Amino acid sequence: MIIRWILALTIIFSTQVCGEDKVIERVDAGRQSTGGAQNLDDILARQKGLKLNDKFRSGNLGDPNSAAATTESLGTLGGVSSSDIFRSLRYNKADVNVSNRNPAADVLFQDAGMSWLEVRRTDLPKYGGLSLVGVIILLGIFYILRGPIMIEGGASGETIQRFKAIERFGHWLLAGSFILLGLTGIITLVGRMVFIPIIGHEAFSVIAIGSKWIHNNVSWAFMLGLVMTFCLWVRHNIPNKLDLIWLSKGGGLFSKHSHPSAKKFNAGQKIVFWMVMILGGSVSASGLSLLFPFEFPMFAKTFALINSTQIPVLFGFTDLPTTLLPHEEMQYAHVWHSIVAFVMMAAIMAHIYIGSVGMEGAYDAMGDGNVDLEWAKQHHDLWVEEVENQKSPSKEESEVAFGK
Repeated sequence: MIIRWILALTIIFSTQVCGEDKVIERVDAGRQSTGGAQNLDDILARQKGLKLNDKFRSGNLGDPNSAAATTESLGTLGGVSSSDIFRSLRYNKADVNVSNRNPAADVLFQDAGMSWLEVRRTDLPKYGGLSLVGVIILLGIFYILRGPIMIEGGASGETIQRFKAIERFGHWLLAGSFILLGLTGIITLVGRMVFIPIIGHEAFSVIAIGSKWIHNNVSWAFMLGLVMTFCLWVRHNIPNKLDLIWLSKGGGLFSKHSHPSAKKFNAGQKIVFWMVMILGGSVSASGLSLLFPFEFPMFAKTFALINSTQIPVLFGFTDLPTTLLPHEEMQYAHVWHSIVAFVMMAAIMAHIYIGSVGMEGAYDAMGDGNVDLEWAKQHHDLWVEEVENQKSPSKEESEVAFGK
């Protein structure tokens, strides 16, 4: 499903299709009956999303060199008709003067907006919603079949500090802001379809404005939490050979009495960490592009880089567009922002499950920072050994303590 979204994203605004030459030849032949003007075939082909050779329109913008005399029709316009002026505006060739000088101000027509709007109304809510519901169903089935992962032999009653206060602050800053961003993002995306039929336009207006304000401002807390957790935990999340053993045993999630050895973070937690860092960085970059419209274009250069790898060709597509209007940059940023956010929400649901009802004693690590010693030995035995070795005095220290 993720691959389908990504592939759809890369061709939403693409203007190249297979069989293009055949379509152009058929349309050009049919246009003879109109003396070179647009005909029904042009309109039908455009509705199907096919590429047209529209130079018969885009190139017909009025030539001053062939202007009619001032005494003839159109002479006072220098050979430019109203249709010519419209086409100049339509294909962004007109010399437009505007008071607003942002990069998109003088682009008066932009076709890709309808394609983006259609994806926003249909594919994003549909597949995003299905992914979240699907994860919830799978977690429910797993809970019924496996049940919670209990502390074998019961809790010891003795605790060991797992996370310091600064670590817990960074985690909850990141987690809390992500939950708020997820909820307000969903409201912004599907709120009109879901809430307006129930509570009406005026009531939803208050919710929508509040959601937008929260989303825009809490995003800074999310980015701060992302930086904090990266700095605090990156050294513990470097992959090693031990992770392969942990993964081969499924982390002990699917069978009892099979807890593989792990240090402070096991392979599963490392996967979550790097997923959050990479996808969180990506969703932050696209979010900044949306917060500051037209200031941080990134997709034209990204598509050029992807084209250089020949990846689109491997999947049977033509090269991605590398010349984008400012509006298209924003539309790509919005679609990508939504896709990455849905992927993160689906993955974090599994993380929340394990950290709450899915594993006995797991929540304590981020609750008060202390976990039961027996829990720690079962899930992070190598880390416990490291902590105990750090606490135990060396031989020389012991001899000094006992006066030897």
